[in-house]
Amino acid sequence: MTRARRSDALSRERIVEAAVELLDATGEAGLTFRALSERLSTGAGAIYWHVANKDELRGAATDAVVASALAGVGAAAPREVLRAVGLALFDAIDEHPWLGTQLGAQMSRTPQGPTTPRLLEAIGRPVSALGVPEAAWFTATSTVMYYVLGAAGQNAVNGRAGSAELDRTAFLDAAATAWEELDADDYPFVRRVAAQMRDHDDQRQFVDGLDAVIAGILALHPPGR
Repeated sequence: MTRARRSDALSRERIVEAAVELLDATGEAGLTFRALSERLSTGAGAIYWHVANKDELRGAATDAVVASALAGVGAAAPREVLRAVGLALFDAIDEHPWLGTQLGAQMSRTPQGPTTPRLLEAIGRPVSALGVPEAAWFTATSTVMYYVLGAAGQNAVNGRAGSAELDRTAFLDAAATAWEELDADDYPFVRRVAAQMRDHDDQRQFVDGLDAVIAGILALHPPGR
């Protein structure tokens, strides 16, 4: 049977959209030009016309998700903007499990863009608006970015690391119970915080951590100095 071909023109935007769908469904290993061709009902040559290789495709998918996430961040006071940016990325990485890994790869392999400059701009503007001295802008912005991506990425891993037979509440309860049963002499701190871990809210914990990072930056680099 001859595979049906799309009658409408294939665009780069549609290819990237399909790549995101495929990454969400099958993970990074499942993103192949063959699988993408089948999803789009087209030949690989038509895709190569718009995207040179798989690295470019992954990069475009990563940037598309990040751009979409940041598009919803509105104008507000600098701290509120930083929280909104952080939560937008937190939710995007949670929704797209492959995103955290790809963001790390983009930042280390192709920092010239477009994703790394997009992230730096989204975080750097409110950081500078807080009054952080210009000489500290890059360090302060990088610190916030590494916290956001690291914490959000780890949260996404945690959300998928537990047993498939346990929901989140049961998983945390089992872990907390195990902590409470640890030796009191060897693990006094862990035993004391077990109940807090059992009842914690991931987003609230994330935002509290982001606030702590911001407070630390402002303590090291007070505005006006």
